[in-house]
Amino acid sequence: MTRTVFALARYEDPAKAIDFLAAAFGFAAHQVSKDDSGAVVHAELLIGEDMIMIGKGQPGGPGIYVAVDDPDAHHDHAKAAGATITMELVDQSYGSREYGCADPGGNTWYFGTYRP
Repeated sequence: MTRTVFALARYEDPAKAIDFLAAAFGFAAHQVSKDDSGAVVHAELLIGEDMIMIGKGQPGGPGIYVAVDDPDAHHDHAKAAGATITMELVDQSYGSREYGCADPGGNTWYFGTYRP
């Protein structure tokens, strides 16, 4: 089965979060992406067969990441339907083209091409 929907959390210090999540909850790092300075910007953590993704950013609640084939068209459609764009389309260093938005209830959603 190919995964499409992923839980997502943002941390000011993702490397420290990885250590905590492993020690406290039993997560194991599956893949970790770093920027040119060596700072963690994206990571995939496994617990059993399940995966979460974490990234650099302001904490403040979980989000949901959904893999899509055409994020540009998806972005335009979501915006036209009233989604509030919180992160414009961007090509990430880990190979995803993605954007972020909020639904009318304030929930955070991210859509991109990355499929771990």
